[in-house]
Amino acid sequence: MTDLRTLTGAALDAALDDVARLRIAVFRDWPYLYDGTLQHECDYMATYRNSKSAIVVGAFDGTAQVGAATGTPMEDHAGEFSAPFATQNIPLNQIFYCAESVLLPSHRGQGLGHGFFDIREAHARALGRRHVAFCSVIRPEDHPLRPADARSNHAFWRGRGYAPLAGVVAEFDWLDVGQTVPSRKSLQFWMRSL
Repeated sequence: MTDLRTLTGAALDAALDDVARLRIAVFRDWPYLYDGTLQHECDYMATYRNSKSAIVVGAFDGTAQVGAATGTPMEDHAGEFSAPFATQNIPLNQIFYCAESVLLPSHRGQGLGHGFFDIREAHARALGRRHVAFCSVIRPEDHPLRPADARSNHAFWRGRGYAPLAGVVAEFDWLDVGQTVPSRKSLQFWMRSL
């Protein structure tokens, strides 16, 4: 049986290397196709070490961490994430950013995705945040690496009250699986009010 644990402080710090490995494994698949390195991921994890209000929700099957969801106040995350909100009339200190939700395929379909959001949204409320946002990569329908059975998470996100924010798109470069140089990706922000 898989259980969810809220990790902050020392427990959060202890889990970050596992979160880095999970990000590499899960984001290698569609739609991210991310060819990441452990060093880059460990550097990225500094965001969570440096934010007093960060949260990691760990999914554990016994002692093995099989998934994680993270979040920080928007102003604590990299500027590239908050810059697209310049066109919105919402102060950054009112937004909680749900960064990644990663779960090994063997543990999907058990309701853990809802648990990830429930815990992070409760954390955001406890911090006095009024909005929760996340972003997801935009890939063309005819992308050559799109699996025939690929499915969207849009219905899940809409069912939780999230909606895409028109024109609020972040851009990042990363190395795709099978490529030799990084390329620019667009990520659509979704948000809901608490």
